[in-house]
Amino acid sequence: MKYLVMIQGTQADYEGMRGKASPDAPAWSEQELRAMYEHMGAINNDLSESGEMLDGNGLAEPAQSRLVSLGPDGKAVITDGPYGETKEVLAGYWLLECESLERVTEIAARVAQCPGPEGLKNYPVVIRPILDGAGDV
Repeated sequence: MKYLVMIQGTQADYEGMRGKASPDAPAWSEQELRAMYEHMGAINNDLSESGEMLDGNGLAEPAQSRLVSLGPDGKAVITDGPYGETKEVLAGYWLLECESLERVTEIAARVAQCPGPEGLKNYPVVIRPILDGAGDV
């Protein structure tokens, strides 16, 4: 079965990764960034070797995002990010094909153990099974 495994973050988290601390997120040192990238890289390598990884990427910060909705006149309304009403956003994902929910849960637990600076918020790792077709609903 295919699964989407998602990690979350905030604009403040992205800024912290650039060394800018805020009340909502600590600043990351170069060593802490290196440790995070090594941890995630090892997961990616293992998933690639096992054949479970179909795709995966980190996403750009919310400040580089756009929100497209429909206005009352039915025309597109485009808003630049970040969005004050949005606390967490999708920060990265893996598209995996795993034999079971238990296996993908093991992978998500490993993702959740990613190192970071003291005071870093611990976001849950979200697992969503991907439907194969309309009959799955």
